[in-house]
Amino acid sequence: MENLELIPYTQPTLSGKVASAVRILKLAEKEASVHDQPVEIAYSGGKDSDVLLQLAKESGIQYRAIYKNTTIDPPGTMRHVREMGVEVMQPKMSFFDVIKKKGMPTHARRHCCRVLKEYKVLDVCCQGIRTEESEDRKSRYTSFEQCRVYGKNKRVRQYFPIWDWTLADVKEFVVSRGLKLAPAYYREDGSIDFGRRLGCMGCPLAGDRSVDDFKRNPALLRAWLKAGAEWLAGHKFRKGELFGDVYEQFACNTFFKSYKMFDEARSAKLFGESPNFKTMLEKYFEHELDCMPTA
Repeated sequence: MENLELIPYTQPTLSGKVASAVRILKLAEKEASVHDQPVEIAYSGGKDSDVLLQLAKESGIQYRAIYKNTTIDPPGTMRHVREMGVEVMQPKMSFFDVIKKKGMPTHARRHCCRVLKEYKVLDVCCQGIRTEESEDRKSRYTSFEQCRVYGKNKRVRQYFPIWDWTLADVKEFVVSRGLKLAPAYYREDGSIDFGRRLGCMGCPLAGDRSVDDFKRNPALLRAWLKAGAEWLAGHKFRKGELFGDVYEQFACNTFFKSYKMFDEARSAKLFGESPNFKTMLEKYFEHELDCMPTA
């Protein structure tokens, strides 16, 4: 068997990083063989996933490319996933069903991820995570491998073949291989915007907390509010939180850094009246929201 000693990650060239990634993939395959399984290639439909899938093909390892359907990815993503020949795993409930059951996700409470994405399939998994993307990832992923535990002792050995790649590396690889990306990456003139990131529409972890998603997709906003209102009608909040209706809750989650800041803004009165967040949201998003039930 080929020597799996990893080459240094300080290789300045793309070819050096490709060689490192391939060796990590083969290391993952060796670990997976202990469980008599192929390697899981965690595929999201994003550009890094396309790079990882292509590397898996070039490495010659035994793998299963798996896409966990969140039911709320950008238009065209599912079509791209199927065109790439990736296996689709359907969730037990849709994203909006998750909201109805557990409430609207926030930056601090991402229960949607746990239900729709974070569960075990195979014992060994490779992911297209790059530490350059954020300081959080840089501090969290300090090695090309780690052990992840899902639920009750469901352990997965995870490998990150392109963890040290830069965005420039990704661009060079995509262009050199002539890879086709998901529709969300293409500008109107057909060129690729490598700076874009593909993720769930409305995700609170996006830099703008997905405000642009809601502006472009009023149906998404209405569905979000409707599901949130259903949850709000029969559930309680954390200690110290109280919302009059779903519009207040959505405004708090989307436009304020904390409930305290939201409550201070809500308590402020202009001309003797408290702010009407439903009206404010309608003006901001330029869509009427009268069809939304309130709690």
